[in-house]
Amino acid sequence: MSTSSNYLPVRAEWLASGTEPALEPDMPIIDAHHHFYERPGWTYMLDQYLEDVTSGHNITASVYMQALTRYRTSGPEELRPAGEIEYVAGATAPLQKGKPQVAKGMVGYANLRRGAAVREVLEAELQAGDGRFRGVRHLVTYDPDTTLANPLTAAPRGLLLDKEYRAGFSQLAPLGLSYDAWLFFPQLPELFDLAKTYPETPIIINHCGGVVRIASYQDHRKEIFDSWSRSMRELAQLPNVYVKVGGLGMRINGFDFEKGERPPSSKQLAEAWKPWMMTCIEAFGPNRCMFESNFPVDKGSYPYSNGWNAFKRMTSQASSEERTALFRGTVEKVYRLA
Repeated sequence: MSTSSNYLPVRAEWLASGTEPALEPDMPIIDAHHHFYERPGWTYMLDQYLEDVTSGHNITASVYMQALTRYRTSGPEELRPAGEIEYVAGATAPLQKGKPQVAKGMVGYANLRRGAAVREVLEAELQAGDGRFRGVRHLVTYDPDTTLANPLTAAPRGLLLDKEYRAGFSQLAPLGLSYDAWLFFPQLPELFDLAKTYPETPIIINHCGGVVRIASYQDHRKEIFDSWSRSMRELAQLPNVYVKVGGLGMRINGFDFEKGERPPSSKQLAEAWKPWMMTCIEAFGPNRCMFESNFPVDKGSYPYSNGWNAFKRMTSQASSEERTALFRGTVEKVYRLA
């Protein structure tokens, strides 16, 4: 399967046909997770992101997430990912005194399978990050069905349990760095074992914990929800684990938003997402949950404005303290953005 077929195509006209004005446009928001992409046929860099974040919602800052973008093209192979942090830090430096402070925190890639030797990569990224480098994401997505994971980032089975991977992981806490976890929901018990073994390392589960409801999972939706929610509740018992609430606009999630004549409204999104997202919020509590756009990946399913409107609708009955945590407080605390 090609890389591009792992992502839903972004169709500007289709998105424009159903873009909503922002609800509660003054509410301050920190977008906990977005990327810059520079891939064949798909460019989404700072200009494109700014177009989305300035379209109505009050996005004050963001956390940039690794995306294989602008690696160094020379020098030692293992240090090349530091180029992404270097590039993003430079491109967003002029924004740090205004609003939105794009990439106020940055998460990069480092090959944790290198064990203790990965420390030099982490130090290079800290140096490249203009004081804004906060942690690492090394994807561990694995499933026997190889069509589910992006071939660029597919991982071998059981990587979170691997001795060398853990030796690399153990380098994070001494440098004050966190770990972003992107995996599929059947792997959540392995993440539980990792998080329990390293209680001093903040672990942020991406995209509600890897909901997969297509291919071999398609006809087992009740069992999937039950298994996923059980695993998430177990992880919620560990105080070093947090969750990004969002990222449910991907192909693997199986919501089929992209199949509509027009993009889904925020009401439709809120209704579809509610069982998953409210389970996360109820299990972890608002002080350990943060909303994310996951753009441009989720842009194949809905406009930026509608996504944040859906989050606002879902939390309309929450207290102001709970909403503050979900929309900006938790991400500010976890990624040390204050």
